[in-house]
Amino acid sequence: MSVAEVPDPAAFEVACAVRSLGDGTLTADLRHEWSIGTHPHGGFVIALMARAALAVLSEHGEPSTDPLAVSAEFLRPPAIGPALLRTDIRKVGRRATVVAVRLEQRGRSCVEATVTTGRLPVRRPDWTDLPRMPAEPPPRAIHLAGETAEGVFNLAKGCDVRVDPATAGFLTGRPGDPPRLRLWVKPRHAAPDAFFALLAGDINPPVVVNLGRAGWAPTAQLTALVRARPAPGWLRVQVDCRTVQEAWFDSDATVIDSAGKLVCQARQLALAPAP
Repeated sequence: MSVAEVPDPAAFEVACAVRSLGDGTLTADLRHEWSIGTHPHGGFVIALMARAALAVLSEHGEPSTDPLAVSAEFLRPPAIGPALLRTDIRKVGRRATVVAVRLEQRGRSCVEATVTTGRLPVRRPDWTDLPRMPAEPPPRAIHLAGETAEGVFNLAKGCDVRVDPATAGFLTGRPGDPPRLRLWVKPRHAAPDAFFALLAGDINPPVVVNLGRAGWAPTAQLTALVRARPAPGWLRVQVDCRTVQEAWFDSDATVIDSAGKLVCQARQLALAPAP
């Protein structure tokens, strides 16, 4: 194989690959290119678990489907390196099929998820209410790369992320902005797909950084809904927070594709760093 034919390990579709052991168990590598500091990125982890669910359904002769929803409990932080994915098909239905997926490392369960699969809609919605954002990042948008409040943003190797400086006081030395961010993201090596939409729902730095609460903000629970297949181009993301109270905060992400379609909604509960 020539150098030109060697897949780039930072490419999302390569890093998201799973390998079946033939008994409903799969293996994968949590690569540093899809991590923040020393921690695998949570959105990447749930995209990987959704891919494992689809892979095991294919092995059982189920027709090709799409991820519709992922509800994940983060029990302990996974580490960069090999991971085991154990699956259990809980229901096979005409409209929705449900697969339980457990990600293990060193014999311990790190993340447990319920993945709902089915057919994504293709027709225009009957009604929608979405935030207004430009389809592409403005020239003044800030590239998210290098050191962040949570550690080195290694995802910049595999995707391009831009932040609206009007919502990111923590990046521009402006204290006291509300916990709300607007971003744009796209993979570097391919068009976005439904799995990348899942990652995009968690692409943002923790919104509490605008309140001066910088540092690692581990997710306790994350639920993401995939609403449509993304069109090629930038995905625009708006992230809002409803309340920050003691150690906890919530984060709601709305992901819109270049055609103006809602492609993902993600809500999570996370621990806020100390002020």
